[in-house]
Amino acid sequence: MTSSPIPLQLLQGAATGPGAAGVGWRELGLEAELAAALPELIQLRRHLHRHPELSGHEQQTAALVAGELRRWGWEVREGVGRTGVLAELGPRQRPDGSPTPLVALRVDMDALPVEERTGLDYASAVQGLMHACGHDMHSAVGLGVARLLAAVAERHPHCLSARVRLLFQPAEETAQGAGWMKADGATDGIDALFGVHVFPSIAAGHIGVRCGSLTAAAGELEIEVIGESGHGARPHQSTDAIWIAARVVSGLQEAISRRLDALHPVVVSFGRIEGGKAFNVIADHVRLLGTVRCLDLELHDRLPVWIEDTVQALCRGHGGEARVRYRRISPPVHNDPELTALVAEAGVELLGAERVQWLEQPSLGAEDFAELLDGIRGTMFRLGVAGAEGCTPLHSNTFAPDEGALEVGVKVLSLSLLRWMERQRAGAAASAA
Repeated sequence: MTSSPIPLQLLQGAATGPGAAGVGWRELGLEAELAAALPELIQLRRHLHRHPELSGHEQQTAALVAGELRRWGWEVREGVGRTGVLAELGPRQRPDGSPTPLVALRVDMDALPVEERTGLDYASAVQGLMHACGHDMHSAVGLGVARLLAAVAERHPHCLSARVRLLFQPAEETAQGAGWMKADGATDGIDALFGVHVFPSIAAGHIGVRCGSLTAAAGELEIEVIGESGHGARPHQSTDAIWIAARVVSGLQEAISRRLDALHPVVVSFGRIEGGKAFNVIADHVRLLGTVRCLDLELHDRLPVWIEDTVQALCRGHGGEARVRYRRISPPVHNDPELTALVAEAGVELLGAERVQWLEQPSLGAEDFAELLDGIRGTMFRLGVAGAEGCTPLHSNTFAPDEGALEVGVKVLSLSLLRWMERQRAGAAASAA
């Protein structure tokens, strides 16, 4: 994902460097509050990193998060979306009795089935599990925002003029958690939703923003190739499912490059192949599991039928049969321009314009944050985590983000939420005038 300086037209009167405008960041005491909180937030993040939990099994993570939120005065609901946590703070009504607007932040909590190889002092203590996608960082950022907004509510309640909701979501890696939380009403009434994801291609201390499509639509593909078994010495007397499966894997890639428009990229990657029972027996069954990514929604809607027809033709052409199953995982994340501009302004004000990057291209990665945006305006930004020596990719067993990014994430999100509330207050005052 390439980047460039932030387009000036995206900004709406933002400061040109670190400082404060509108809601006074330093005047509210948030710089000092964050400095005092940061050591504890780092320890919380390291604890979460050391004790990862798989999607749908985040009980201990959720209990820790809920305890910290209650300690800071948030109203907390546990078990939202199975193992998710929902917390709220701030007034429900304006002085005139009308309901206050509702702004939300979503962070995710689950880890991956990856054996950690970072060598960190706080590396995963659970064999075969690792926070290889940075969700421990996301959770710590969410807790940092919670602590700062709690301080604002206590000392400057007029600045917390909207209801704030925090969604600590489970099961992002399996693209199920957002749907679970949504089914439990976690998005009901939300007027604006913010999100963040660590990004190893951006240096720590920087953020990346983009309007419109940020991520791709994603699907899960399962193909069963069916042949006929036989002796390995006489393959001509059987139908080799492994040979046909190999043709399916390569043939799909060739068909994408020759049968689909190259201006609308499609990625099909197979991550698992199962088949065969013995070294000298022709396999009669092979199972392929893969993922499909696409930026064009109309094309993505057509892909299941296109893949089915292509796979069936490949298998029949080699004497076999196929069963194809396709599951839509999530739509693309679509960033609202106004909310994205607000995040960019907060970043420019706190970090300086040179540390806010415009992402010229979307990612073919997927994010079930998109499920939460159904009917809701929202935006997600990229949090740079590459240290002086860089950072290995997401889902790598050596992924080790620079912890300096934690402070940046808390700052940008906290100020973005406060700025959003400030604009709602200004809008309400203008309407009443």
